[in-house]
Amino acid sequence: MSAEERRESVIRAAITEFARTGYQGTSTEVIARRVGVSQPYLFRLFANKQAIFLAASERCLQDTRRIFEEVSKGVAPDEVVHSMARAYQQLIADDPDKLMMQMQVYAAVAAAEAAGDHEFGASVRAAWSRLWDTAHLALGADAKETTTFLAFGMLANTLLALGFPADDRVWSGFYDSARPLAGSDG
Repeated sequence: MSAEERRESVIRAAITEFARTGYQGTSTEVIARRVGVSQPYLFRLFANKQAIFLAASERCLQDTRRIFEEVSKGVAPDEVVHSMARAYQQLIADDPDKLMMQMQVYAAVAAAEAAGDHEFGASVRAAWSRLWDTAHLALGADAKETTTFLAFGMLANTLLALGFPADDRVWSGFYDSARPLAGSDG
């Protein structure tokens, strides 16, 4: 396996481990063990634990951004919001670690900011800005619609992370946020 393939394995393993136990609760030893490499080899691929965490964080947001780009291509403007919402719902249903990793990212950045470490969150803020831009362009560069869409997404994230079932109570506002579903009275 090449170093780049091994790096990918580390990022995937890191998403799983950080999603379950957070930044502080996850050791690089457990990530190395999940991938099947030694810790010294892990540190040949990444400078430190923070670099691994930030790569995993970036990947989660990048995957969401990629999904939004893919599902909005060739879709009628009035269906883009629904297409992106459904795709995001499917993304986190297929890989719940992505949702929990996102939640752990926000907690880790908030803790670092509170401790005066403003650099830790810079990479995450940049990745989130790219996610905003992708959704914003897909939604016709309408700031209110983008804000509403992402706000409902964060609400869905929070409810799911709290253990609410993935039912209409969680997702209905996400689909209905900017425009009514086709065929509805709204």
